[in-house]
Amino acid sequence: MLNLVETVIIDPMEKGSLSHAKANGFGTGPVFFTAVSTILGAILFLRFGFAVGTLGFWGAILLVLLGHLITIPTALAISELSTNTRVEGGGEYFIISRSFGLKIGTTIGIALYFSQTISVAFYIVAFTEAFEPLFNWWQGYFGWVLPRQAISLPALILLALLMLKKGSSMGVKTLIIVTVIVFGVILLFFLGKPIETDEALRIPGNNFGFFNPESFFMVFAICFPAFTGMTAGVGLSGDLKNPGKSIPLGTICATLTGMIVYLLLVWKFSVSASQADLLEHQLIMSKIAIGGAIIIPLGLAASTSSSALGAALVAPRTLQAVAADKSLPLRKFNILMSRVVGENREPYNATILTFLIAGIFVAFGNVNLVAGIISMFFLITYGSLCLISFLNHFGAPPSYRPRFKSRWYLSLAGFLLSIWSMFQISPLYTIASYSIIIIIYLVIEHYNKHQKGVVNIFKGALFQLNRSIQVYVQNNNIDKDQEEWRPSAVCISPHSFERDKVLSLMKWISYKHGFGTYFHFIEGYYSRQTHLESKEILAKLIELQKEENSGLYIDTMISPSYTSAIAQVIQAPSISGMENNMVVFEFDKEQPEEIHRILDNIKLTKAGDFDVCIFAGSKKQIKPQNGIHVWIRPTDINNTNLMILLGYIILAHPDWRKSYIKIFSICSPGFREQTREELETLIESGRLPITFKNIEIISSDGNQTITDIITERSQNAALTIMGFRDEKIKELGSNVFTAYDELGDILFVNASISKEIK
Repeated sequence: MLNLVETVIIDPMEKGSLSHAKANGFGTGPVFFTAVSTILGAILFLRFGFAVGTLGFWGAILLVLLGHLITIPTALAISELSTNTRVEGGGEYFIISRSFGLKIGTTIGIALYFSQTISVAFYIVAFTEAFEPLFNWWQGYFGWVLPRQAISLPALILLALLMLKKGSSMGVKTLIIVTVIVFGVILLFFLGKPIETDEALRIPGNNFGFFNPESFFMVFAICFPAFTGMTAGVGLSGDLKNPGKSIPLGTICATLTGMIVYLLLVWKFSVSASQADLLEHQLIMSKIAIGGAIIIPLGLAASTSSSALGAALVAPRTLQAVAADKSLPLRKFNILMSRVVGENREPYNATILTFLIAGIFVAFGNVNLVAGIISMFFLITYGSLCLISFLNHFGAPPSYRPRFKSRWYLSLAGFLLSIWSMFQISPLYTIASYSIIIIIYLVIEHYNKHQKGVVNIFKGALFQLNRSIQVYVQNNNIDKDQEEWRPSAVCISPHSFERDKVLSLMKWISYKHGFGTYFHFIEGYYSRQTHLESKEILAKLIELQKEENSGLYIDTMISPSYTSAIAQVIQAPSISGMENNMVVFEFDKEQPEEIHRILDNIKLTKAGDFDVCIFAGSKKQIKPQNGIHVWIRPTDINNTNLMILLGYIILAHPDWRKSYIKIFSICSPGFREQTREELETLIESGRLPITFKNIEIISSDGNQTITDIITERSQNAALTIMGFRDEKIKELGSNVFTAYDELGDILFVNASISKEIK
């Protein structure tokens, strides 16, 4: 019995990755032979004649071309990616994980590993078809059916021993030998003569046309795996002397070679056999090739064994790379699977597990039920590789300088065609595949919360997209008077950790209908010390906002004074692409002296035509069910619509889903009905979520001050919104904002110009 290896040369878990591996020193040949041996596999011998017979010459030509519209962009994409950086052990997994992050990389890596492993079983089962004459003789001579496992299981064990005893070096040598045999067999097939028959329906050459178009995608589903495998050689990346050269050259040559061979096969089948023969005989090639009765079974055995060998070389290295990144849920399993043996760093333990899993499927004798899922996972991998290439083109990071360059539109086409073909092959398998991917990801996410998700690869793309949007908005932002107003608010405060209510306010404003930028103010001159302090504070604030699921943008501002900080902030561009149009100040109602700092800077903000909001925070707990109270006074002509709009914008946040807006309007005696009518018209025309019963008109008779009126009705409100005027500040000073001790949180609003509620 084989034992899992416990003694190693180097433990990659201690080194952190496979980057320390000593390469075998392979050149381009193994990449080419591994890929082309997978491409020229079982389907070529067993099902391609059927495809030509079903679809006809032109239908089969279209099938080959459509398949390569996916595989060629993938080959170009992986060639590009491999020449930008050294591709280490794991090949496709390494590229995807270093681009999409370890979580998604591990998810696809696990799916890819099982696909590669099951592929070993698939090819071994197909290998037994080469012994069809033996099975027929056995049944005729002994009178009972010899199980296919009598050939497949010993073949699998022999392959396992070959890989475990000789390693990748022997595997590659064997791969070259059997690939040469396959090409020799294909050559003898092309040299063969057409089938001779006297039957009218069996005259060779009656295949020129496009038959049964309704069956095209059914046949495409059967034959598409024949065109795959061009990325198989990438799995040897950790064993290559120069992956940046060998992977592009070997992969592209294998892909083009496969396409040419399949196109020529379509022609040869079409001129050498009738449609009836192509549909009737699975091994129709044996009737055409020179010495076909012996040569074609030999070729089938060689092609399937080489494909199985190629998958057996790649699958353990994929698992080893995943385990070396410590990404699998079980730590001990990571250690075990990442261990290597010998100077060539053979993935001994991963190889044992690969053949044990393959043996289970071989023992069942039929892997057709999972063959579709295998194709799906390969297509997911191909689509991912093309997407990475496209996003790097689009994002244009300075570090992306591949020696070999594809084209962005080819990568995009490869990605879209991969997804499209998955649904064409089987919507059920597509949904099942993505469901499995999601389940695997959730498990990885649960056990590896510290790992980053899809960040790096999308960062460049988002940068380019954001830049383009901002430039577009700026270039089309000339006629501001015709714009629909929405808040782009900016707030600066040194009390981010002592008072978080203003952060909540900014979060509400920027949730759905507006944009918000919050600056933490650090008083002092810019230096190394203050810079490091700002980065530390920023990280803490961002982490807090992550927990809040906030859409608020956070930053810091270092400046010698609060006034200079305000001047810098109001000149800063908004991340939304539009100019900032609102400044939000805040103070603690229990520290009313802070209001003087705000009053000293209101004039500064007014110079830039900003709307000004002053948030007076209290110690009272916010109770959204108590509603948002909007107070309109006769002097609030400019402020009215802005106050109502801010109430509506805040109410859209989930924190306020059980709340409401109530409008109080103070008017002179004799204007009650007119004021109510105006407000009801405004609410109805503006389609505002305010019921008429939540409009209260109050006549000021002079017996009670406005301050008392507001205090009496809104002392329990979750948020009170009221306007203020510059003239009142000149007259009353800070009392404009500090006379409401019994109220909870208050938002004082001053509009630069009256807003239109459209």
